[in-house]
Amino acid sequence: MSKQAVVGILAHVDAGKTTLAEAMLFNAGRIRKRGRVDDGDSHLDTNTIERERGITIFSSQAVLDHDDTHVMLVDAPGHVDFSAEAERTLRALDYAILVVGANDGVQGHTETLWRLLARYDIPTFIYINKIDLENPGRDVLLAQLGQRLSEGCLNANELLAGGAVQEDAAALDEAALEEFLEAGELSVATLSRMVAERKLFPCFAGMALKDQGVDELLDGICALMREQAWLPEFAARVYRVSCGERGERLAWVKVTGGVLRAKQVVEGCSGASTWEQKIDQVRIYNGEKYELAQEVAAGGICAVTGLAHVRPGDALGAESAGDAPVIAPVLTYTVLPGEHDVHTVFKALTELADEDPMLGVSWNTHLEQIHLQLMGAVQLEVVRRVLADRFGLAVEFEPGGILYKETISQPVEGVGHFEPLRHYAEVHLRLEPLPAGSGVQFGTVTSTDELDLNWQRLALTNAMERDHLGVLTGSPITDVRITLTGGRAHAKHTEGGDFRQATY
Repeated sequence: MSKQAVVGILAHVDAGKTTLAEAMLFNAGRIRKRGRVDDGDSHLDTNTIERERGITIFSSQAVLDHDDTHVMLVDAPGHVDFSAEAERTLRALDYAILVVGANDGVQGHTETLWRLLARYDIPTFIYINKIDLENPGRDVLLAQLGQRLSEGCLNANELLAGGAVQEDAAALDEAALEEFLEAGELSVATLSRMVAERKLFPCFAGMALKDQGVDELLDGICALMREQAWLPEFAARVYRVSCGERGERLAWVKVTGGVLRAKQVVEGCSGASTWEQKIDQVRIYNGEKYELAQEVAAGGICAVTGLAHVRPGDALGAESAGDAPVIAPVLTYTVLPGEHDVHTVFKALTELADEDPMLGVSWNTHLEQIHLQLMGAVQLEVVRRVLADRFGLAVEFEPGGILYKETISQPVEGVGHFEPLRHYAEVHLRLEPLPAGSGVQFGTVTSTDELDLNWQRLALTNAMERDHLGVLTGSPITDVRITLTGGRAHAKHTEGGDFRQATY
């Protein structure tokens, strides 16, 4: 194979994402029989709950070869309750296929996925599925994609055949326009560059269940993909953590530099802490089956055993820490442990939260209750099933409530002064509102003549290390920038903890 790429398939629920993945694997000769989501025998939905419900809950992978391209296919969850799993999967992708149902068109969750693909800068192809069902027509659907997603959403078959739509593509890029005016058409190399730069989003159409348009999609994406350049030094990113059949901890990683080898000792970074452990097995998964590998080169994905401390989002080797996820839990539930010891239930939930950081588990000391934060009722049912199947715990939950966040509408300044006997610290902070979705940001404009850099860093570190609650409902604040504008320390009486008190 002269090219390889990790390609993720994403969609809103019921758009036919897993059906398309099955058709691609079948057409490439990787499976002998196409599974059906409705029949509970799809190649990629291997979990019992997935097969019962007919939805993808956990991302899974398979490999296929087409033309000169080795494709590592990742099927990501489509249900909104598992958006966090889909977002984590994006960290592993080189390209994405966004599936849109012709009968449904662009949905709200489609737009959410589109914004995530833009945030992580992932080149994207679009497959309009179920084109045989009642729909407004291909031209209307393409126009809708152009209006709601990007004007770069253009008919892929016409683009590759040198059709009139190439002129629309040329208008999206200055160099492409010059080429079109000189040659009268755009080369495949130019089209693939524009795809890689997220200026062009080729749109295919068909009916995955009846094998319509699948070969054209495979031909098109393989023709328009570009081989990535990778770092020579070992680097990798963990995009998922799960539990294997024998209870072993599996870390699913994308190798972004060098080579990952079995029995290799790797350095990992989880937040501010670092660790070092040895990889045991390296597994290449195809659905629920896997083969052992001695090594995986940069650009590949695999699952490894032996990393006990690893969490989703962790950086390995020379990989840099990534941005914090956008998607966060929206509902909170109180756990009713029933006849089980509450601490045993808490320990089990903490283990699940270690595999899924977006599953928030907290202990209310005053009420002696476990609170669970997650995305919705379907995810809650999955947690209930996993607790029963893996840990033998039958628990119930009180009705859920919304997890609110607060922000501010105007800038405000505050001063924290801490001066008991033989202690001294003073901190000046400015809080400013930010656009929605910005989270909490930190910075300093304080001169080192006023406050030494080490004290400034300490104040900001203390500000970052916990959630800050608003004054309206006591909910965590968001979309706020916290800036250190000044401060004071005493040459003799200031200690590190003094700045924690002054900052809080």
